[in-house]
Amino acid sequence: MTEQATVSQPGATTSHRSGPRRASSRTSRTLPSYEAGSVEVPFVILGSSEVITHDTWWEEHSHPTHELLWNERGASTATVGPRTWTVTPSIGLWVPAGVRHSGWTPAGTWQRAAQLNTRTVRSISETPVAVDLTPLLTLLLDRLDSDLGEASRATTEAMVLDVLVPAPTELLLQSPTSELLAPVVETVLADPADPTTLAAWAARLGVSTRTVTRTFLAETGLGFSQWVATARTQHAIALLARGEEIEDVALLVGYGSASAFGTAFRRVTGVSPGRFRAR
Repeated sequence: MTEQATVSQPGATTSHRSGPRRASSRTSRTLPSYEAGSVEVPFVILGSSEVITHDTWWEEHSHPTHELLWNERGASTATVGPRTWTVTPSIGLWVPAGVRHSGWTPAGTWQRAAQLNTRTVRSISETPVAVDLTPLLTLLLDRLDSDLGEASRATTEAMVLDVLVPAPTELLLQSPTSELLAPVVETVLADPADPTTLAAWAARLGVSTRTVTRTFLAETGLGFSQWVATARTQHAIALLARGEEIEDVALLVGYGSASAFGTAFRRVTGVSPGRFRAR
């Protein structure tokens, strides 16, 4: 990894490619791009671990190996095209070899990753997909970071591959790419608490509410309100992972009460904010 630049980053803003930011220095890292399997590696699974000291933007890159991303502490995001996944200690992300992706990791995040040899490991999906970091999978991955004999390592790697499967749900935000909706996307991702309604956006864009809704559905699979709730939830997860109080997070992402926030959060993630943070 190569540190390219550090700049002052005031305020608390958001970007669909960066996620929530707070006042701190921001680091940009540039990594090379490889085709799948283009580099011969002398391992089956190789782990890495780093505590990120500055808000870090990872420029678009790709690996010759498959990659599993997760966090020991904190929440980060990974972006492929218009799709942005949230990565946490309980929900990781599988990125197939050769897939170009970028990322955002807030300061204080304890980031984990594992590279998997394409010659010995078949990808669990043709495209990036969420992975449940179950207690068993986490223990096995931790074991690979210890000093193992050849036979024990081979057994542990085989067990990792046996339990490594796509998650039934994922923390994914698909951003529309049409010029019509660009102002909506930019505003909501910069300030999830923005109160502009569907009717107000339609009037501002000079189209009907039906046109806005149909465009959101066609490009994201979600209606306007569902998409806004998902964007707010993605932002909220990063704030919860930083230790912010649930009541404060509710206000920061545009809800008038913790109960309203909890209802919206549960619809997107399937669990309450408190239980999600506990996981």
